[in-house]
Amino acid sequence: MPIDRKHAATSDATLELAEQLIACRSVTPVDAGCLAIIASRLEGIGFCCEFMNRGAVTNLWARRGELHPLVCLAGHTDVVPSGPAEQWHSDPFQPVQKNGVLYGRGAADMKSSLAAFVTAVEGFVAARPEHRGSIAFLLTSDEEGDAVDGTVVVTDALQQRGELIDYCIIGEPTAVNALGDMVKNGRRGSLSARLTVKGIQGHVAYPQQARNPIHLAAPALAELAQTVWDQGNAFFPPTTWQVSNIHGGTGAGNVIPGSVDIDFNFRFATASTPEQLKARVSTLLDRHGLDYDLVWNLAASPFLTGDGALIDASLAAIRAETGLEAELSTTGGTSDGRFIAEVCPQLIEIGPVNASIHKVNECIEVAALPQLAAIYRRILEQLLPAHV
Repeated sequence: MPIDRKHAATSDATLELAEQLIACRSVTPVDAGCLAIIASRLEGIGFCCEFMNRGAVTNLWARRGELHPLVCLAGHTDVVPSGPAEQWHSDPFQPVQKNGVLYGRGAADMKSSLAAFVTAVEGFVAARPEHRGSIAFLLTSDEEGDAVDGTVVVTDALQQRGELIDYCIIGEPTAVNALGDMVKNGRRGSLSARLTVKGIQGHVAYPQQARNPIHLAAPALAELAQTVWDQGNAFFPPTTWQVSNIHGGTGAGNVIPGSVDIDFNFRFATASTPEQLKARVSTLLDRHGLDYDLVWNLAASPFLTGDGALIDASLAAIRAETGLEAELSTTGGTSDGRFIAEVCPQLIEIGPVNASIHKVNECIEVAALPQLAAIYRRILEQLLPAHV
């Protein structure tokens, strides 16, 4: 869609800020000055900026206003490593425009979204300096990494002081083919485990004197792989189970191992609970007569935003700016929404096309930048209408 005059200033401002952020080598968990740049812009329009750093991670909570509803814009400044620099068209941390496309690490995930957040809010505040409610930014440099010192630090602090969010928009890249074609209104949960099946080590030539744990585990793994855990529901696909790693053996070709370690993961819908999944796995392993240890790790619980003001405002904004009817989806991996959902009842993710994220030559169409800022601004205008 061509950029009209109404969006010309926003286009230049959003592009300029996106390029400035891409030039910061903020490989997780390093922020490399991104949040200082953003905080400076926000302080200039009346935001109170509070840094909640922990370890090597930089976290920012910025708020303008004290009243509700509180609309929060959330995201991350950290990016994944660039990979082989020689495979890029140009320096991955030197933003380059070519044929209407902006290249650079973080162009899609998610520095363009952050730039669009800032310019959208700047335009909104300039037009409505006495707007209703409040606006906040929740930004971290620890989303692509361990995610233990990032967004969760801020949400824990908000919970402790009773500071709740009414609506949250995360700038994750959610589009498939064109900006606005998909919005994430939820995410599946992630439940992992390490299964250690025990046997008896011995010589491969004397199997009667040993018990091979790999052979013992194989029938149980086959049944786990074939199990239907649930049917999903109207919003979520069925729960899935996948093995990610198997480690067994001494490295010698003539030794039956004494144990085997198997890592697996559930991506689960709201149709099942972690407790149900754990119980079913244990029952199955017991039925196979295995001697085993099982250590669980719940990395994320599923969350879902149903019909309401945020969904309505977002779909209307996308329709007005792109002409598309966005699809609501809960597919994909986890996001920091799993933490924010603890303090916010309505949360969605809207961002650029995700085809190039984490790849060599990550990019975004330059024309998408003003559209994205315009979508965010329209959502703010609908959730925080002008005083009558």
